[in-house]
Formats: sequence, structure tokens, C-alpha cells
Amino acid sequence: MENEDKTIEHEDLEPSSRVNQTASMCQEAQEETVMNLKSIDGNEPIKGSNLLNNNEERLQETPTESNCLQRLRQTFACPPYGLLAKVTTNVTMVVLLWAVVWSITGSECLPGGNLFGIIILFYCAIIGGKLLALIKLPTLPPLPPLLGMLLAGFLIRNIPVISDNVQIQHRWSSALRSIALSVILVRAGLGLDSQALKKLKGVCIRLAMGPCLVEACTAAILAHFLMGLPWQWGFILGFVVGAVSPAVVVPSMLLLQKGGYGVEKGVPTLLMAAGSFDDILAITGFNTCLGMAFSTGSTVFNVLRGVLEVIIGVGTGSLLGFFIQYFPSSDQSKLAWKRAFLVLGLSVLAVFSSVRLGYPGSGGLCTLVMAFLAGLRWISEKAEVEKIIAVVWDIFQPLLFGLIGAEVSIASLRPETVGCNRICSLGHSKITWTDRVRRIWNGCVDSGIFGYPYHSPNWKSTDRFAGPQDSPES
Repeated sequence: MENEDKTIEHEDLEPSSRVNQTASMCQEAQEETVMNLKSIDGNEPIKGSNLLNNNEERLQETPTESNCLQRLRQTFACPPYGLLAKVTTNVTMVVLLWAVVWSITGSECLPGGNLFGIIILFYCAIIGGKLLALIKLPTLPPLPPLLGMLLAGFLIRNIPVISDNVQIQHRWSSALRSIALSVILVRAGLGLDSQALKKLKGVCIRLAMGPCLVEACTAAILAHFLMGLPWQWGFILGFVVGAVSPAVVVPSMLLLQKGGYGVEKGVPTLLMAAGSFDDILAITGFNTCLGMAFSTGSTVFNVLRGVLEVIIGVGTGSLLGFFIQYFPSSDQSKLAWKRAFLVLGLSVLAVFSSVRLGYPGSGGLCTLVMAFLAGLRWISEKAEVEKIIAVVWDIFQPLLFGLIGAEVSIASLRPETVGCNRICSLGHSKITWTDRVRRIWNGCVDSGIFGYPYHSPNWKSTDRFAGPQDSPES
């Protein structure tokens, strides 16, 4: 019986001891947690806190390592994506474009062919613009991409090996530049603000005509008396020098207008309108003087033909502008695309047909007036049309500036005509500035710019700046 009682007591004590052990373990865990918290707050280095810190450091190191691995995996993934996929896609598109054109045209798309030259020039101009845009000087604004496009065309034309294989016919080059001119004039006409133009119409006329005429007259006088050119050729040179390129002015002003700069005072509209009219005036003056130089008609008709070009351009542009205001009608689908197609097609037709008819200055004016009148009614939908025209300009901009750069050939320039070496002798480094000024003075006096020609006894070009001369005995 005693043994049974002991076993019963022992069995009764076992649960109580187990409970006590469990309670003591829980108490120790709570104390350890409290001590860890105290070590974190009081910066006491305890074993538990060290373990937690080591775990946190491992967790911080793991994301950086995983990010590097992820970048490597993304770069060399198969199939690729990211930068490698983008480069592969662009190269494939370039090769595919060439292959499609080659399959249609054959030898025209091989080295030395016309289409091959256009494609190579187009992509080289884009790459040149992108590379130049990456150059950022600390104290200067970013360089414009069009400068890189010009340099790309210039290098293609003047590097011997490349210029032999990349050739573009003059007829194609002129046509592409004319299309680009019509596109940029459409952008200028759609971007004009009617209220600002109405307010600044007098300033716009003065700004369009004043600088162009003054520059043309100044260049003509200097070319006649310093270079010996006839007056007609002097004014031809003057209108070439004095022309403002709307391809440079209009995109810059559209960016300022989009950012809200100068919109209240109408500065972007003023400069776009003045630059476009300045270019049209220069084209009209150039063709008028060119007709006088080659005597294709009487002088009075050549002078009045400029006025006739203005009348034809404004009249035709007004008719076409009112037409595309109502056609296509507003209830048709894909309205923006149809309007963009009509305004671009009519502008290209106006530019090329004006050249065919012998009135080249009227085409640009017709395009500008037509786009401006059409934009007056497309107030709500004009933004969508402008986006489509901007995409077309992104295609023709590299072609335009690349072709302009390719027109400059160093091999065709003679040393005696560059820098006016004939007068100033700038090609000789030993000539001092005093001798250069003396030669300019003597050239002006000998040509009779001051009223006394070189054969007149009343004035001698050697009276001043003559310098030391040898005696007759020597």
C-alpha cells in the first residue's frame, strides 16, 4: 500500500514539475527578449542583439547583390530585352528598310545608287544629331541636333571613300528640300496666333522686310565694289545671304510657345511669321534678280513679277484655305489624319507647281496663308493635326539639313575665292593686319567707291597706307 501511495504521489508531482519547467522557460525567453530590447536602446553589445544585427546586414547586402545579378541577367538574357533588344530592333529595322528598297529597285539601292545615298544620309544625319545632343557644355545651352546633321552631310560629301559610294542626284536633293520647306511652312502657318498677329501686324511687316532688304543691299554694294560683281549678281548674293531659314526659326519658336514663353506678348507668332515672310521675300528677290541677270524678259516685267507672285500666292492660299476649312466635314471619321493629308498634299503641290509655272515665290506664300486660314477653323482639333505634321517634320528634318551639309564641297572651292584672298591675302600668314587694311583701302579706292576711280588724277590710292616703296633708281 505504501508503494502504491508513493507511485500516486509521484504521478501527481510529475505534471506540476512539467508546468513549472514550462513556466520557467517562458520566463527566460521573456527576459532574453527584454534584454535584447534594452541592448538595442542602450547600445549594449549582447549576444542576441549581435545576431539580429548580423541578420540585418545580410539582408542589406543581399538586395545589392541581387540587383547586380538581375542587371547582368537582363543584359545577357535569352531572348534579350532592354538595351540590347532596343539596339537589335533598330539595326534590324535599318537593314530591313534597305532590303525592301533593294528588292524593289535593284541597283539603285546598292553603293553608288541614288536611293542608297538617301538612306545612308538619312541615318547618318540622325546619328549625328543624337551624338551632338549628348555634348553638354557647363556654361552654354545644349547644342542643337541640326548642327550634327549638317556636319554629317558635310563629312559624307568630303570624305573621298564615302563620297564615291554615297551619291545623290541633284534633282532628288532639290525635291526633298522643297518638300521639307513645304512641311515647315505648314507648321509655321498652323502655329500662328491670329490675335497676336493682328496686334503686331505692323511690327511683323517691318521685321520681315527691313533686315532682309538691308542685308541684301549691303551685300550687293560690297560684292560690287570689292569683288567686282555686276549689280544683278550682287543682289543675288545679297538675297542668298539675307534669307532667314524657317527650318531653324519655326521649330524653336514652337518649343517656346509650347512652354508658354512670350505667348502673352506674341513673340513666337511674331518671329515665325516674320521669318517665313522673310524667306518668301528672299526667294522672290532672288528669282527676280536672276531673271534680270539672264535677261529672260524686260526689266520692268522682272520687277513686277515679284508683286505678281505675292498676289498669286495670297489669292491661291486663301481659296485653298477656305476649302479645307469645310472639307473634310467634322462628322467624318479619322478627321485629323484627313486634314493633315490634305494640307500637306496641297502645300507640296503649291510649292512644286509654282516652280513649274515660273512663279516660285508664290508657292511658299500660298502654303503659309492656306495653313493659317485652315487653323482658324480647326481650333479644337488643330493640336491633333499639328502632332501629325510634327512627325512628318521629324522625318524630313534630317534629310533637309543632311542634304544642305552635303552641298558644301571643299574640292570645288578655289583658294583665291575663299576668304577674299584676292584683296586681303588672308592665305599668307606673313601678311600683317596693316597690310590687309591697306589692300582693302586701295581696292575700294581703285574701284571708285569714293567717287574717284584709279585713273583719276585727283586721287591716288597710294596717298595713304602706301607703305614703304622702292626708289626708281633701285
